[in-house]
Amino acid sequence: MPKLNVIVALSGGVDSAVSAYLLQRAGYQVRAVFMKNYTGTHQNLAGECNWARERDDAAAVARQLKIPFTVWNFERQYRRYVIDYFFREYKKGRTPNPDIRCNQYVKIPLFLQRARKEGADFIATGHYARKLEPRAKDQGSKFCLLSGADPGKDQSYFLYTLTQPQLKRLLFPVGEMTKPEVRRLAKRVRLPVAEKPDSQGICFVGEVKVVDFLKTRLPERPGPIVDTQGRRLGEHRGLWFYTIGQREGLGLSHGPWYVVGRRRRVNTLIVGQLTQQRFIMARSCITEKPHWVAAQPKFPAMLLVRHRYRHPVFPAQVARGARGLKIVFSKPQRAITPGQSAVFYRRTRQGLEVVGGAVISKVEQTRFAW
Repeated sequence: MPKLNVIVALSGGVDSAVSAYLLQRAGYQVRAVFMKNYTGTHQNLAGECNWARERDDAAAVARQLKIPFTVWNFERQYRRYVIDYFFREYKKGRTPNPDIRCNQYVKIPLFLQRARKEGADFIATGHYARKLEPRAKDQGSKFCLLSGADPGKDQSYFLYTLTQPQLKRLLFPVGEMTKPEVRRLAKRVRLPVAEKPDSQGICFVGEVKVVDFLKTRLPERPGPIVDTQGRRLGEHRGLWFYTIGQREGLGLSHGPWYVVGRRRRVNTLIVGQLTQQRFIMARSCITEKPHWVAAQPKFPAMLLVRHRYRHPVFPAQVARGARGLKIVFSKPQRAITPGQSAVFYRRTRQGLEVVGGAVISKVEQTRFAW
């Protein structure tokens, strides 16, 4: 029986490197591709060295494993679907998630399409997520997307836009492992990226501060920073450079201070102290552009909802509203943020199953608008 062909999206990090090794060990015919999505040399930020360094690390892994390696260029599509969207959302005062957007429009669909044209049976990524195959005896059963086995590294939040045809061809080799297990295995088999730190930057852009990146297209528009009583404390650089609940980068003394609201008409940023977190608590929000991994639930539905990455899931009622899906949490939530995604889960014996998700468009009115 001929070996199944799989193309691994080799990013230059340890997770995708171990994924390639595991697939090779499992008997697949493995090839590796580095996705060149953003160079940014004209921005003088992450620049040429960032993507080239990641490519070189990926190539070193492929040499170590003795698997074919090539580079596919999706920079034009990434700029259109991710970067341009990123700036549009921030300009509107929202806080988008580029990782979700990339998976939805570039990293999964375009990569899969090209891989299939080149004869691959599957594609694989280094995401900490799991896939459950349809039950053999149940013709109506579908693929399920599950949270990763490591709760501290679970990346299912970024994958709620996956479709059934995509899940059919997608493999998550490290989904059943913890990060420490991945590191130990990489070290044991002498992968050259075994001790490489995890990337903390913007998806495919690199280790660059969000504010510095935004300044490449959005101008500074200074205005006053005031406390919850309206007393002036300092000056902000432009409302679009800040997000609800933000603590870093305010440049204020006698803190810590947190962003709790804004008055866009008068270009004013409002901050509060730790004891004033109630000003950014809300129990409900409206979402738009819903997507369901397998089947749309019957509304109203009681689901577990995560409204930002690494945030715990909380029970909530999800129902149809006049402007989209309305989410009402069982407990008030801190800093629900327009532009982020609310991802819906249900608890199963195998772990948290991703039901779907939607983009947060409006948050319940709090004292200070966001």
